[in-house]
Amino acid sequence: MGERIPMELLAPAGGPEQLREAIHFGTDAVYLGGQHWGMRAGSRNFSNEELIRAVAYAHVRGVAVHVTVNTVMTDRDADALPAFFSLLAEAGADAVIVADLGAIALARRYAPQVAVHVSTQASVMSAAAAEEYARLGARRVVLAREMTLGQIAELRRRVTGELELEAFAHGSMCMAYSGRCLLSAGLMGPGRSAVHGACAQPCRWAWSLTEERSGAVLPVEQDGRASYLLSSNDLCMIEHLGDLRAAGVDAIKLEGRSKGAYYAAAVTNAYRHVLDGEDARPWRQELDLVSHRPYSTGFYLGEPQQNPGRVDYQRERRLVGVVEQASAGADGACVACVRCRNRADAGGELEVLSPGQPVRSFELDSPLVTNGELYQVRLPFAVEPLDLLCARV
Repeated sequence: MGERIPMELLAPAGGPEQLREAIHFGTDAVYLGGQHWGMRAGSRNFSNEELIRAVAYAHVRGVAVHVTVNTVMTDRDADALPAFFSLLAEAGADAVIVADLGAIALARRYAPQVAVHVSTQASVMSAAAAEEYARLGARRVVLAREMTLGQIAELRRRVTGELELEAFAHGSMCMAYSGRCLLSAGLMGPGRSAVHGACAQPCRWAWSLTEERSGAVLPVEQDGRASYLLSSNDLCMIEHLGDLRAAGVDAIKLEGRSKGAYYAAAVTNAYRHVLDGEDARPWRQELDLVSHRPYSTGFYLGEPQQNPGRVDYQRERRLVGVVEQASAGADGACVACVRCRNRADAGGELEVLSPGQPVRSFELDSPLVTNGELYQVRLPFAVEPLDLLCARV
């Protein structure tokens, strides 16, 4: 066991189930959105009542809650923000993640006890910008994803020590600057605007590019097929967390509010183990099993690599069931009540994700058949509620 890396771990919670799993697997904070003003309009998200319950649930377990309010704001949006910020203040939310200057002012006025975090949508890349946001009341800046480690270190050197720096460490990247893209709205209409959280991700589609120059049309092709010239690789910095800390990063964020509970659990679990001092190599291999595009280190270590043309997500493990209850059997085995999510046959090997444990495996002695049904499963080791049973694809 190596030294612990002192950075806050911030995990995505696209809905209540993701929230529970991220907390179960050791996140320090979660970030989530209400029904409006968040950059993941297609996620399950939280109603006002669910948001109040989510904050209470997290706080009982020592976990902070950051609420996304970071879309591009219109007057109609801004008019509704005072009531929402007042709700967040009453609920006890720990921070709001905002990008719009008007939203920052309204947050300070209607939720003065809630910390203001400047979203990556603001594209903060300079100490001058970071200091100005601090002057406006921001406690933390989520840095632009286009920065190198060297640039982060220089910004950290120039800004006041009280201003916290947060950076993305894992998940999907965007071909547009800090996600500010008009491609989706331009192709599919204003209802699918990326800057209002409804991106259709047309950058992931197959494209061919032509350029008219002096009347000539030059096709750009890859082996005679359309290329994915706008599709970026996913980010994975699990092997470089010490470098992020050395550059001055106080908190790392895992992207993925559009992903399911298994993704939130598995990725949070991997980063938690490495932040707590474990070798990154086996947990890097663990991240290969979750749904992802080819990994890269983004801009941190130089120019990012482009997706080589494979647009489909890669996944090597699927969720089979979630433990709801567990107790010791008469013979010393663990008997778990498991909610089935995907079929698994008797005799197959299942892998178990439990917080603070290596990935363990066992042979399933009876099948899990019907999605949503409860089954009793015998395991040779102890498990807890919210632990996950998985199978290789």
